[in-house]
Amino acid sequence: MKYPKIYLSVDNCVASKRWTRPQDWMRLISDCGVHYVEASADNECDPLYMDDAYLEDWVRDVRKYSAEYQVKIANLYSGHGTYSTLGLAHTDPRNAEKMLYGWLCKMLEIASKLDCGLGFFCHAFDQSTLQDPKRYSEAMNELTDRLAVLAGRADELNVPSVGVEQMYTPHQVPWGFSGAKTLLREIKRRSGKNFYLTIDTGHQCGQNKFLRPDLSTLEQIISRYRATGRFDGVWIGPEKIYTMIRNGESASAVDRALDEFPYLFAGEEDSDVYSWLRELAPYSPVIHLQQTDGRRSAHLPFNAANNENGIITGEKVLAAIAESYEKPLEDGMPDRCEEIYLTLEVFGGTADLPVDIEYKIRDSVEYWRKFIPEDGMNLSGVL
Repeated sequence: MKYPKIYLSVDNCVASKRWTRPQDWMRLISDCGVHYVEASADNECDPLYMDDAYLEDWVRDVRKYSAEYQVKIANLYSGHGTYSTLGLAHTDPRNAEKMLYGWLCKMLEIASKLDCGLGFFCHAFDQSTLQDPKRYSEAMNELTDRLAVLAGRADELNVPSVGVEQMYTPHQVPWGFSGAKTLLREIKRRSGKNFYLTIDTGHQCGQNKFLRPDLSTLEQIISRYRATGRFDGVWIGPEKIYTMIRNGESASAVDRALDEFPYLFAGEEDSDVYSWLRELAPYSPVIHLQQTDGRRSAHLPFNAANNENGIITGEKVLAAIAESYEKPLEDGMPDRCEEIYLTLEVFGGTADLPVDIEYKIRDSVEYWRKFIPEDGMNLSGVL
């Protein structure tokens, strides 16, 4: 059993629209005591919006100021621009291919120039796809093929790692850790290359809304619907099931019909961040850190007020990672990560004062430096 090296990093999305030049956000992050950055496409390096010549200059500036401020880009990451579309799982394959070759492969080229990894999330299945098990299976197969192409291209460009972020609703996979393992194995099988995951400590807030109702719960749902004519806040899977209840079908008939749609339901363990870490941390070279109460993914900083009610602690995160590495190797999975970047992903609001955004970073760094006093320490020395 071999533990990974641990680094503390900051996603520079927190500096978006405020500190936008490499020299500005590098100085800010260096002044806050961090020397590794996740460079978000939202902070002026998105191929969707940026001029090609500008991006070449951006890479040049990153190299220049990286040396000056002793700040290295550990990973590039997608932002809101690509997150807002169906992307790699678009209903029209022309758009999916454009996302793959016109955006992700361009980001891989930038990552190759900077010797850093790439992480992203830029796909979703629309409602029409989720309603049909056959269509969903086909769409999932096509998405997996595209991710396998990406894994192969990353290997060709010597990009250290490439991976997709874990989400928390049925239309954005992977959202359960059993499905996440299946996806990573299948990409490895198809491409012969490693492909990884990004675990986010706030992305377990949705799964418990999508648990499969048991027979007793279905009877309660049907009774309530007959009394009110409404399904407020009720998840029973596809539109077909809602129609069955409207048409007077029994709870047992509805229960049998749900067997067709396992991909629309989570397990109880999927809503536990520490279960994700214990199962998948070795395959997550980037772990996004945000403070949360477990009910929402608000990307809160690790300050005293948030930590009082928050469920994310340094002790538990590091212990869960250690436990994951102590488990036996699993067949078919990518190689275990030798380095993990614990990356603060704190958001700055549009109306936040610049000084308060800086405090969000400083407070979070101060908290996590208690656990990671030096970057590159072996996990055994951090525990």
